[in-house]
Amino acid sequence: MELMRLHLRAKFSITVCILLFHLVGAFDSELSPYYYSELCPLAEEIVRQNVEAAVYRDPLLAAALLRLHFHDCFVLGCDASLLLDDTVAIVSEKTAVPNLNSLRGFEVIDRIKYLLEEACPLTVSCADILAIVARDAVVLRGGPSWEVYLGRKDSLQASVTLANKMIPAPNSTLEVLIANFAAQGLDVVDLVALSGSHTIGRSRCTSFKGRLYGQLAYEGPPFSLEYRSYTFRSSLQAICPTNGRDNALVPLDLKTSRRFDNQYYLNLLRGLGLLQSDEALVSESVEESVIEIVWAYAQNQELFFRDFAKSMIKMGNINVLTGSEGQVREHCRYLNV
Repeated sequence: MELMRLHLRAKFSITVCILLFHLVGAFDSELSPYYYSELCPLAEEIVRQNVEAAVYRDPLLAAALLRLHFHDCFVLGCDASLLLDDTVAIVSEKTAVPNLNSLRGFEVIDRIKYLLEEACPLTVSCADILAIVARDAVVLRGGPSWEVYLGRKDSLQASVTLANKMIPAPNSTLEVLIANFAAQGLDVVDLVALSGSHTIGRSRCTSFKGRLYGQLAYEGPPFSLEYRSYTFRSSLQAICPTNGRDNALVPLDLKTSRRFDNQYYLNLLRGLGLLQSDEALVSESVEESVIEIVWAYAQNQELFFRDFAKSMIKMGNINVLTGSEGQVREHCRYLNV
């Protein structure tokens, strides 16, 4: 057992070094945690206060606000293309299958943008707002904090086609997930760490109903892994019947759905992963490195928090627009006239 611990510790030391190498590349870009220090000194405080007020009114908004940043960064990069509404020239990414009737929290972003325009006109980008909001939402639910690197510009376009293609689907296999994350410059550690965002939030029945039915009745010993999986599946079937209730909501983490912690990984190891993409991380065909990371995060919440923060910084640097690229939108839903 001690040899195994030493082996895992060595592997994760190497992983941390690799992550730091990647992060140095991110820090070499034009993004900086001090970007608004003189341009708009109260920018992060204005964001924090409004996120805090919104999450206080509706604790479930924390997961929704975090999700906006994910769904933005995986399409064209972290450029607020997700926030654009339909116009004559633009088909909104909000109409894509992974986003339609699924994303929310846009009004919170609108409110923050309005206040920032009052304080510092045409200064703070919508893309940066999404990045700060994601961090603050996690912190408010008990998760880790991190320095948000700022200075992004907003996109002049949107892509509903890429939204349908690049945002990970809830029924994705591990192979597809790895490829999907790799296309964004994210590795297996990032995949497992960022999947931990499912420790908060809810999912619609339609996202996992396909895997609930057609299963044989369980007749084995109680309290085994198979028994827990069977009873878990039965409870989900009661909420999500074969026909109807497609939009009924179920917590992604049935144990601590409003607290950002490492319970998600403990659930996976107990056969209590809600989505196919969750269960893929611990399936029988899973790569050894993936299951080792899941075990490590299940045993060490501090390690999960550290890696999650690093992966969020790394994700926030995907194909960012800086300098003279893009624009700082006056309203996040529309391009400047």
